[in-house]
Amino acid sequence: MKNGEQPTVEQHRRLAVDCFNRTWDLLDKKQRAREEDDEMIHTAHASRYHWGVIGTPVHFARGEWQISRVYAVLKRPEPALYHARRCLEICQQNGIGDFDLAYAYEALARASMVAGKKSDAERYVALARGAGEKIAEKDDRDHFLGDLNTIPSS
Repeated sequence: MKNGEQPTVEQHRRLAVDCFNRTWDLLDKKQRAREEDDEMIHTAHASRYHWGVIGTPVHFARGEWQISRVYAVLKRPEPALYHARRCLEICQQNGIGDFDLAYAYEALARASMVAGKKSDAERYVALARGAGEKIAEKDDRDHFLGDLNTIPSS
């Protein structure tokens, strides 16, 4: 892009997808350097930014969920909770259910556990499990329930 030129819709989409996928690559690493933790934060936020320009509420919710997961993995409760709440708000305000609603509750459960709010975490796990059992696609439902079981219980 030339100076002052705005990205096209396709450029925003490509950047959003690439940043989202890079964030997942970093989340999946068993050991990350501090610079990779920083990169993971930046790529998650960058993905959400680009979806915010050209996406739909589902993209916004998924971006907020991913940012919350990054902060939960990094044991940073305040931003993890903030982005988990935003994910749920976006789902509720836009009638988004199924997989995305279940993951909004999962994000709140995970972030609450990181924050040391065990009773909140247990409440959100129950809500997540209830929403997860209603996921229409069996493979998505099984994947979600498996992911939900990775939330530490204490």
